Amino acid sequence: SCGSACQYRANSHRCCQFPWSFPATSQGKMFTARKKIVKEKGAEPTELEDQVAQALFDLEVNSELKAELSDLTFLSAKEVETAGGKRAVVVFVPFRLIKSYHKVQARLLRELEKKFSGKPVVIIAQRRILRKIGKRNHKKQQKRPHSRTLTAVHEAILDDLVYPTEIVGKRTRVKLDGSRLLKVHLDAKDQANVEYKVDTFVSVYKKLTGKDAVFEFRRQL
Repeated sequence: SCGSACQYRANSHRCCQFPWSFPATSQGKMFTARKKIVKEKGAEPTELEDQVAQALFDLEVNSELKAELSDLTFLSAKEVETAGGKRAVVVFVPFRLIKSYHKVQARLLRELEKKFSGKPVVIIAQRRILRKIGKRNHKKQQKRPHSRTLTAVHEAILDDLVYPTEIVGKRTRVKLDGSRLLKVHLDAKDQANVEYKVDTFVSVYKKLTGKDAVFEFRRQL
C-alpha cells in the first residue's frame, strides 16, 4: 500500500543460533549495543541490524563522536544490491532524529563504511505516506499535510539519500514509451567524495520509490 511505499521490505535471514552462538563476553557486548536499535513490537533484530548496532555502539564508546551518538538510535537496516552485484547498506532512522544524524553524517558514514569493509552506507529517515483523501476515507480525517504526500516523501528520500551532498537541480525526462527518468544534479564540489556511491543512489532510490533516476555532477551557477 502507499502507506508503506517509503519502506523497503526484504526477507532478511536471521542467524538461527543467535545469541547462543556468541561467547559470554561477546554476548554481553552485543546486548549492550542493542540499545541502539528500536524495533517495533519487540521484534528480534536481523544479523545485519545487530552489526549496525554494534558499529554505532563501538563508535559511541571509542571515537570523538561519543556525545553526538549517545542519543541516536535506528529502526532497521537492509542490504540493497547495486550495479555489478555489489551491495550497499541502508539504515532507517526515526524521522525526529534525522537532523541530529545530519550533524555528524559525513564523518559517521566514513566510519561505518570502514566497519562494513567498504560497502556504501546511506541513512534514510522513516516516513509514512498518507493516502489522498477520497470518497471512502474522507471521514474523521484532517487535511493531509504536504509532507505526508507521496511526492513530498519521495523528494525527502532523495535529499536523505545524497546527504550531505547538495542537490543543485532536477528535471524529469519523459521517454517515447511514456516512462519517466529523473535526472538529479549533484553539487560538483563533492564529486571526488561521493562519485563511488552513484550506483548506490540509483539502486536505493529505485527500491524505495519504484522510480528510475540518474545522478550527475554539476557546478552551481
